[in-house]
Amino acid sequence: MRKFIVLISAAVLLQSCVVSTAAKVVKGVATVGYKAVKGTVKGISWTVSKAKGKIDKDRLNGTWKVVGIYKGPFSDYETRQNPETSFETQCENGFEQIEFNSRKSKFKPVHCSSDKEDWTKYDLEFGKNPSNGERENYIEYNSRNYISVIDVSSKNLILEGNLTMAGTRLYLLEKVK
Repeated sequence: MRKFIVLISAAVLLQSCVVSTAAKVVKGVATVGYKAVKGTVKGISWTVSKAKGKIDKDRLNGTWKVVGIYKGPFSDYETRQNPETSFETQCENGFEQIEFNSRKSKFKPVHCSSDKEDWTKYDLEFGKNPSNGERENYIEYNSRNYISVIDVSSKNLILEGNLTMAGTRLYLLEKVK
């Protein structure tokens, strides 16, 4: 009889562990699915989500080509069902790009790849962004200009701010090889 009671107790305990673990997995998947926003830019599928924590400044290093601009902030982009971006380049030759040199903490603002631009000093910070009050990764340049770094991967970079004097917009960029 004792063996039977111990066996039933062990089965109930294991079942409750399995159920609670499964519930945590489902909750985690729902959280990830909610935070990631999918969209299409010129036939290329994009998944945009906000970085969780500090971004290493070396990940920004390199030349990034502008492929899409969403007219509005990330908060609007995040709530849209099918966010679409529009982007028409103003460059006659080449493409619009932004370059980062993380070792020297300098970048060249958005310009045509054929243009020569001056380097601008910047600081990549993680904390409360003075422009919008949110805790995030942001770039401060020219003392009081801010660009939010939504996320960066080996292929894609998402920035929010005023890069081209056209108001707050979401910029989708791809790494130039």
